[in-house]
Amino acid sequence: MIKPKINEIIIFAVLLLMLAIIQVSVIPLLAIGTITPDLVLILVVIFALKYGQFNGTIYGAIAGLTFDLISGGILGSAMFAKTISGFITGYFFNENKVDQNLSTMYLLLVVFIAATVNSFFYLLIISSEIKLTVAHLIVEQGILPGLYTALFVLPIVIFNQRNKSFG
Repeated sequence: MIKPKINEIIIFAVLLLMLAIIQVSVIPLLAIGTITPDLVLILVVIFALKYGQFNGTIYGAIAGLTFDLISGGILGSAMFAKTISGFITGYFFNENKVDQNLSTMYLLLVVFIAATVNSFFYLLIISSEIKLTVAHLIVEQGILPGLYTALFVLPIVIFNQRNKSFG
């Protein structure tokens, strides 16, 4: 397990606040129906891939609680979903391949999986509609937000690929 340094924790906190504010104020403008990308989750995934499952779980819980407080949603709903997503992302952690995992399409796949899980559990908690079917939850409220969130990671992967080729 790699331990994050204090300056990396501060960077996480600053990025988290910025992304949570953007998530609440700007991202709803980019919604396709009810489907929105989750920038806060992308941050959790990156830090979980960088520091491992335990740290990813902690980062997910902190990010979820912060998002719950900033968004004014049901307290604990995003915390629960992002904690599970951080934990699951930790299974993809490999201490020997941190740089490779953060700069290849692998990151895209992991973000897709984590975002799908996050969206599914978040909606499972906050939805008051009894009519929702499991297929609806999985496809429309799980996979589609996962794809949309993964699309937002593509520029990060491309930038990291170009950075590697120049470095």
